[in-house]
Amino acid sequence: MRKDHRPYCLKRLDRKFQKFYANHFLRPQFDHLGRGGVFMKPWHVEVFGSRIGIGDYATVIAAPDRKIRLSVWSGRADRGHIRIGSYCLICPGVRMGSSHGISVGDNCMVASGVYITDSDWHGVYNRTDTGKSAPVRILENAWIGDSAIICKGVTIGRNSIVGAGSVVTRDVPENVIVAGNPATVVKALDPGEKIITRSQWLSDPAKISRAFNEIDRDMLRNNTLGSWLRHLLFPAEGD
Repeated sequence: MRKDHRPYCLKRLDRKFQKFYANHFLRPQFDHLGRGGVFMKPWHVEVFGSRIGIGDYATVIAAPDRKIRLSVWSGRADRGHIRIGSYCLICPGVRMGSSHGISVGDNCMVASGVYITDSDWHGVYNRTDTGKSAPVRILENAWIGDSAIICKGVTIGRNSIVGAGSVVTRDVPENVIVAGNPATVVKALDPGEKIITRSQWLSDPAKISRAFNEIDRDMLRNNTLGSWLRHLLFPAEGD
């Protein structure tokens, strides 16, 4: 599909339904789900276990072929949690599995296909055991690139970037870029450059919402219900 053929009113209705679905079906599954969040395709978000929470103004984008899975499984009542901060971005295909504890700070971005785990899930010699586990901490404003793997016991420093496809097996300092398998520091961020966070961008949520609505209204202004149905039933070249 080269463009969105829906009429503006239909897209607005779709957004309202997704918001309803997230609040009605997903919210009860979380220990905490903050205000102002945006869920895209929330029926493709899977939550398993307790002690899972997301802060305010998060953006969670799921897809039918790349579900988001947040799972806590632990043999101990005092262990296992997933805590995602405010203003975070969680992209399609993200998986987080915890038996000890995973913490994601405010303003973090987790790209498509990222896997974060705090456990081996099986022992090296005893395959019926859950293996070793150690908490994972991703500090404020970190960016985890596409298909990266974050392993147990790792702390990723503030503002740091994990390159696409990297496997992180040890701590990452703040304000650096790491890449590779195992991931190593390839560059330090320029201390003279100002970093703009998602919380700054979303400092006025109502204004952002109005701006997006105006963009949608402009882009979809020529769409009609009839042309949308025609596109669905009889797609033509250029659609």
